[in-house]
Amino acid sequence: MKILHLPFAVSSLLLAAAPSLLAAETPPVPSWHAQTLPQAVGNVLLFAAIGIITAILGYKLFDKCTPGHLTREILENRNIAAAIIGGAVILGVCIIVAASMMG
Repeated sequence: MKILHLPFAVSSLLLAAAPSLLAAETPPVPSWHAQTLPQAVGNVLLFAAIGIITAILGYKLFDKCTPGHLTREILENRNIAAAIIGGAVILGVCIIVAASMMG
């Protein structure tokens, strides 16, 4: 009966010691994630600026690639369909930027 308990004792000892063995062998991996609140706020502001600039550039690029002038169509002619297309383009670019930032 004691033979059956020996493998359980050895395996539980190995499982208990495994995290400390692994932690001793591998050095901590450097990360780009913020470690303090000011770093986190700085990252948020940086990513927000990159996202807004990319969304504007994506909209302007779409406007250049399509016939006509999308901004003029929205502002002067009050074309709701053109506004929906413009909004969809901006949302699509923002989804791509957000996915790339999430990693």
